[in-house]
Amino acid sequence: MPTEPTRRRSSPRANPQQPPLPLADPVSAFSSPLAPVPSVSGLDDLAERYPDRKVSVSARQRPLEIYSGKPNQQGSFSLDSQEFFLVIAQFFREALPLRIIILMIACQRAGGRIELTQEEMGTVLDITRPKINDALQEIMEHGIVYKVKPGLYQFNPPYSYRVAEFVPASEGQPAKVIRVEQADRISEIRGNTGLPDRVRFPSLEAMRTAIEELRRARAEERAARRKARQDKGRTS
Repeated sequence: MPTEPTRRRSSPRANPQQPPLPLADPVSAFSSPLAPVPSVSGLDDLAERYPDRKVSVSARQRPLEIYSGKPNQQGSFSLDSQEFFLVIAQFFREALPLRIIILMIACQRAGGRIELTQEEMGTVLDITRPKINDALQEIMEHGIVYKVKPGLYQFNPPYSYRVAEFVPASEGQPAKVIRVEQADRISEIRGNTGLPDRVRFPSLEAMRTAIEELRRARAEERAARRKARQDKGRTS
């Protein structure tokens, strides 16, 4: 009679880089330094050695990623208008104004203040200062930001606003949270009669109108080109 084939026993996977763990003393094992686990299979081996232990791995936090800290260290709290993003994505046909707006959103401090010179913007974006200046003037014409003084700009609070930021301790100064209420900043801007009305009373309506006019003009151009092709086909 045919005999049942003998199943091979799988030998335990050896890991030459991982030192043997003292199974008889789990406390000592977990307090001793271990070599880096080379793969997921290495984690499986570690879990099998300690079946009564729960093994878990969390992702390493990367710079500038969003993560929650301690209750009194909430990082920063920002508000951004989705309608504002939608309008500027349709309005600006060139990439540079959008890149500058994104940079200023990322660099604003609590209260919407942006501490950046045009040279620093050019360095970050790898763009010459004259081009930065031209694009920045176009952005400011629509009241998106305005210049407080050289190297200091203010984001218009209804569009993008950083409410709070966590400032770590440094040079003997304790850590603190800076918070500026959006309504207070809006009142401050509206009360400044030296600012243009488009800044004091911001509205995206002019940009929406320009978008519709541009679309109508392009539709007329496409229709004219289509008619020209049809006329050419009739005469040929």
